[in-house]
Amino acid sequence: MRNWFLSAPLLIAILAIAMGSGIDALVKGIAPNAGLHHLLAWRFLFGSLIALAIFRVQKRPMPTASAIRFHTMRGLIQLSCAFLFFYSLMHLPLAEATTIGFTAALMVPAVALVLLKEPITRVALVATLIGFAGAALAISATPPEAIETTQRPIALAACFLAAFLYALVLVMLRMRATQEDATTIAMFTNTVPAIALLPITFGALGPPNWSDLPLFAMFGGLGFTVWYLMTLAYARTSAQRLAPLEYTALIWSGLFGALFFSEVPGWQTWTGALIIIAACLLVAFEDRFATRKATHMPSSDLPD
Repeated sequence: MRNWFLSAPLLIAILAIAMGSGIDALVKGIAPNAGLHHLLAWRFLFGSLIALAIFRVQKRPMPTASAIRFHTMRGLIQLSCAFLFFYSLMHLPLAEATTIGFTAALMVPAVALVLLKEPITRVALVATLIGFAGAALAISATPPEAIETTQRPIALAACFLAAFLYALVLVMLRMRATQEDATTIAMFTNTVPAIALLPITFGALGPPNWSDLPLFAMFGGLGFTVWYLMTLAYARTSAQRLAPLEYTALIWSGLFGALFFSEVPGWQTWTGALIIIAACLLVAFEDRFATRKATHMPSSDLPD
């Protein structure tokens, strides 16, 4: 049974994405009472303990000073991204926050232009404009309960900023993809935020509710498990096959939102999400189509 599961990368990826959406739902349900600062501090602490243990067990080499500097900066950006996105989850419907999160893929070309000097193609520019039009449609249906609150505009801004920071993190990962392995990157991803949040962990903003610690430990374990499962999936099949599955997160978010928070996304959210997904796939497969045209080979015959 285990061997069959490990040989099914698409199933592994879908499970990981579903777990990621489940984490978002847990954050939305628990953070308002537990405190977002405590949740983040303890989640990264437990995650870092797991990541460091695996780093030591696999006997990875000690990172260089330049790698430590680079991943420290990346880890702090990732912490900001997590804080902003989790904040938005507390004030936006799950499906809406997930839809806005998809726009990160549309921001990658612009970030890559600045950091890597990669030119933005006409297709990528058009797809980005189309995608953000879809995002505008998705957020146009204001939930009735949000009309009288000032938190919604702030939460929307936080969600878009989180998407931008995530795009920045993705481009930074690309800059180091050939220099560090996934275990080392995961170690930095967890330990840098954990160290930055140690004052909160030690009670600088007051002690947490100690009964919440098992939930925080579960967050750390689930977060690392999602990363591990996605690593397994990408090691067993091409990124081209797995990329479209990322958008099943919208289905899971819609389901969890309806089940646990009585959130029923309107047609604007679903339509806007489909527009964003189409734009993202256009960007993702642009290089594939260009290579096919240049080589006169069908896409199925191109190497991954």
